[in-house]
Amino acid sequence: MRGKLMVPVFSILLLSACIVGPRRGGGLEIVPILPTIVEVDSDSHYAHGGYHYFYTNDRWLYSSSRDGQRSELPKSHWPKETHRQGENRSR
Repeated sequence: MRGKLMVPVFSILLLSACIVGPRRGGGLEIVPILPTIVEVDSDSHYAHGGYHYFYTNDRWLYSSSRDGQRSELPKSHWPKETHRQGENRSR
């Protein structure tokens, strides 16, 4: 009985850190959540967990490749802080 309960609990915990989105050509893909603090490069790009994230116009987009079609990342999966490389954070 205990083993049967562990599977759904573990699945909920694991999937709470990801989003499931549609994949081009059909099917679904699991996209990992961004870390709490993210530092983007000069192109407002950040790579994490096999995905590419783009920070533009105060919103986050993601794609499975740097030049691929981008989808909007839900606000629940945005980082708490976003910094640019070389930005002075001693405020």
